[in-house]
Amino acid sequence: MSNEIKSIKAREVLDSRGNPTVEVDIYVDNGFVRAMVPSGASTGIHEALELRDNDEKRYLGKGVLKAVENINTIIAPRLLGMDCTQQNEIDKQMLELDGTDNKEKLGANAILAVSMATCKAGALSKGIPLYKHIAELATVSDFVMPVPSMNVINGGTHAGNQLDIQEYMILPVGAPSFREAMQFGCEVYHHLKRIIKTKYGIDAVNVGDEGGFAPPLNKIEEPIILLQEAIQQAGHAGKIKIGLDSAASEFFKMNHYILEGKKLTGKELVDKYIDIANKYPIVSFEDPFDQEDFETYGELTDRIGNHVQIVGDDLLVTNVKRIQKAIELKACNALLLKVNQIGSVTESIEACKLAQKKGWGVMVSHRSGETEDSFIADLAVGLKTGQIKSGAPCRSERLAKYNQLIRIEEELGDKARYAGENFRNPI
Repeated sequence: MSNEIKSIKAREVLDSRGNPTVEVDIYVDNGFVRAMVPSGASTGIHEALELRDNDEKRYLGKGVLKAVENINTIIAPRLLGMDCTQQNEIDKQMLELDGTDNKEKLGANAILAVSMATCKAGALSKGIPLYKHIAELATVSDFVMPVPSMNVINGGTHAGNQLDIQEYMILPVGAPSFREAMQFGCEVYHHLKRIIKTKYGIDAVNVGDEGGFAPPLNKIEEPIILLQEAIQQAGHAGKIKIGLDSAASEFFKMNHYILEGKKLTGKELVDKYIDIANKYPIVSFEDPFDQEDFETYGELTDRIGNHVQIVGDDLLVTNVKRIQKAIELKACNALLLKVNQIGSVTESIEACKLAQKKGWGVMVSHRSGETEDSFIADLAVGLKTGQIKSGAPCRSERLAKYNQLIRIEEELGDKARYAGENFRNPI
């Protein structure tokens, strides 16, 4: 039996927000695989281009028929007959076909859909689980189950309240296994729901794109206090830490940060974050500053980076060049890995390996517009990142990833090690 790609078929389907996205089927000798690409809401300006039709007559201009056509008429003919286990060569072929820095010709969504499907086809052809195939591609020899980072309270562009910070997350670092980490997280989530409902009414427990609640709050510390109460009531005090995703580019205006209605300089915002980290069990700050503010990132990392993770998302966009710049400037100490920011599996692996080589943490992440595809669950295990961010334990497109991780942990058995307190450096 050969590993040849027999056929590639793309189509337009829908993501978790009801917006079009790209899906690809790849057929090989022993069956077929399917991959779907996600889409972000708060996107960095340096992300690879997500190709949309811009035809207002369909889906308010968000159709992806051009990307689908590019796969079926340009990419597929080039890749047919190639060995699906040769991920690097297939991705290289697509990048050459595109020929642009940000994949604007074919679309990062077109290239990524085929890249992800190819990765799945490679695992199928080799007769091994996807996470093991990814580990072989990345030359990883053992496996670590990631700590789930669950976005349970929403603000910013993910919500309709007055919170400037976009996400408040819980990380069950004190759980003995991934399965129990999910149990701890779910229990806190349900206690949090009851607390919010009691304090703010039934409308306050409606959930956002990622399953988090959006109560009518406007002060940075209010959600942290709610989380601490829920953690305490769930009986997991000390076992669950807190992470913040500021998405600060969203409130950076005219060279100042506008937080709680006040103008702050970068240095003043650094002091604000440090004060919060000193008062509460914060282990991770994501996108604390604007996507071009390497200098202020560096100041925060210098002052608290030895015990708090400073994660670059919009700052780095899973791009090796920007990661290298951040390394040279000592701007942060962790990468948020989003496959659709860069647009191929090979480039995602390269970004992860560079970050890990420098001793950084790596958090594999979903997007706010997700699908039922659980690819990133296998990616987190295969790359041994020790962290995954896939929203609250709510909404099936989020749970698809967490449930897949439960299955992987069961399959690994005694070989499964939970990252836990070592989530920043599980290597």
